[in-house]
This record gives sequence, structure tokens and C-alpha cells, in this order.
Amino acid sequence: MKYRRIGVTQLELSEIGFGCGGNAGLMVRGELKEQTRMVARALELGINYFDNAPDYGNGKAEENLGLVLRELKHRPLLNSKVEIRAENLDNIADHVVHSVEASLKRLNVEYLDLVQIHNGPVSVPPKLEGKVYTHLWIEDFLAPGGAIDGLLRLKRDGKLKHCGFICRGNDGQEVRDLLDTTYFSLINVPYTLFNPSAGRAMPEGLKATLDFGNVIPEAAARGAGSAIYAPLASGALTDDAISGAHRHPLARQEDPSGENAQKDRKRALSLAFLARDNGISMAQAAFRFILDHPAVTVALGGFSSLQQLEEIAAVPDLPGFSAMHMARLDTVWRNNLGV
Repeated sequence: MKYRRIGVTQLELSEIGFGCGGNAGLMVRGELKEQTRMVARALELGINYFDNAPDYGNGKAEENLGLVLRELKHRPLLNSKVEIRAENLDNIADHVVHSVEASLKRLNVEYLDLVQIHNGPVSVPPKLEGKVYTHLWIEDFLAPGGAIDGLLRLKRDGKLKHCGFICRGNDGQEVRDLLDTTYFSLINVPYTLFNPSAGRAMPEGLKATLDFGNVIPEAAARGAGSAIYAPLASGALTDDAISGAHRHPLARQEDPSGENAQKDRKRALSLAFLARDNGISMAQAAFRFILDHPAVTVALGGFSSLQQLEEIAAVPDLPGFSAMHMARLDTVWRNNLGV
């Protein structure tokens, strides 16, 4: 395993992180025995960073990780998040504090190395209803009694070390504005073979609903790091998805014959040369592409099985892509991934 420092902090994260979300399903729907075996193997492979959130299984992923780490008697670097919903808008700072305190109890730790706001910043108040937390008005981050105030209270009390937030796309300026406050050390953002716009200008000809505004180098320039989530585009960038196979039983299911799956399969097939020419799997190619960006800190894997974990943990030792392959990749993007 190799390690990269988060911006100007002293934290060094493994290039591959352990994501605890519901898409892979292990930490939400798996058996405790298998969770323990997988986390123990991840630690053995050198993975030192675990990414979690209260929203993952309504607290189950945090509870399960806490139980596993207690059994293993190990304390890796831990990240969790805060989801801000409509019911929290009247007192955001207090909600941030209470949410993190509840996460600490579930994880059975006294502090978190990182806490991120799970809402992406937007320039106008979003319509938050029910369980929706995707976005948050940037003024609700910045205003007195807002999200930053809550994070700073927790930091003052020793319950968190560093702060971060999520990028949801079409929010490049808002992301830069939050980074300019200097309160944030890490952003979570997608950067994939399907949509590389978080790490470079949107390729000409590539049609994407979301533009992530080249925020990865922007974060690095401001002393912050970048954690990459959904590196496999929700499972589309895998050999199984290309072949039309069903996902692992623990993973969030999608009909491989459905319209969206077929469209993603066509996109992935246009990129398969990266795996084929380099003698690696499609998933390994997707992670290698991410780690080839010098300003990326960590790529977050979601693992349903030991085979998947070991497959991705091997990526840091794989060679980067050649200039020829990157030129061919640019051509594929300009042709909109063949769709």
C-alpha cells in the first residue's frame, strides 16, 4: 500500500480507502463474522482509512464498524458525515454537534479524524423535504449557527480533527468558496472514467449532466485533499457489469438488462482497452486512472467480497497508464464514450 498526505495536514491516508456505504452492502447487510474478516484483511493490506456516515444503513454501518474495530483492537483513521435535512434547518450547528456525538457512540471512539457535511453546497436555497439531504445552501454553511459553527464547536471540544464536505456537481464556484474559508481539509467528489470533470476541464464532446468544475486541483492549491467516491460509477466499471452478470448478493441490485445498465455497459466497453491492454481488470483500470491524478488523496472502495478487496488493494502497485493510452482515452471522451 502507498500513502498520500491530506493537503497541508499531517494525516497520511492509504491510496485505497474502505468505504462503508450501502452500494457494496458489506457493512450494512453483511454478517459480523464476514465484516470482521474483511476489515482485518484490509488492515493487513495497509488500508488505514475508513469512510462512513449515519445515512449508511441508518447508523448500522457505523455500529458494525465499531463492533469490528473493538474486536480487532485497532484504531484506523475514521471519517463520518452529517446529513442536514429540512427538520434541522432551524438549528444547524446543534444538529451537527448532536449527529457527530451519536456517530462517536456508534463507532465507540472519542473523536473522529474527519467529519464531512454530506450535503453539497449550492448558491440558492434547495428544496429539502423529508429524508432529502443532497444539497445545502452555502449560506447555511457560513452563517452564524450554521454548519461550520457546529464543526468548529466539535473541533474545539476535541471530537474531530479535520473538516470536509461533499461535492455534488455543477457547484465548482461554491466548492471554491467553501475551500477559501480555510476550514476544510478534504472534499469527497466523484472522478471517474465516465466523468473526469472533477480533475480536469470537461472533455470536449463528452456529454454529462454534472460538471464537477475541476475542483481536485483547486482543492490542492488551497491546501486540501480529495477523496474519490463512486470510483466504479456505482458498479458500472467492472468486468461483471460489462458481461451482464448480476452483482454480488450484498450489493445494491440493478437489473443488468435494464436501459440504464445497457447504456453504462456500452460506455464501459468503450473503455475496456485500458484493462485489456494492461492485463488488469476493468475495476483496477478505473482505480488506476484515479490514482494517476497527482492531486487525488484517496480512492474509496466499496467491497462486497474478499476478492474485490484484494483486487483493488493491488492497484497502487500497478503502473500508471501510458501517454498513448491517455491520448486514446481522450479520443473516447470526445466521442462521448460511444453513446
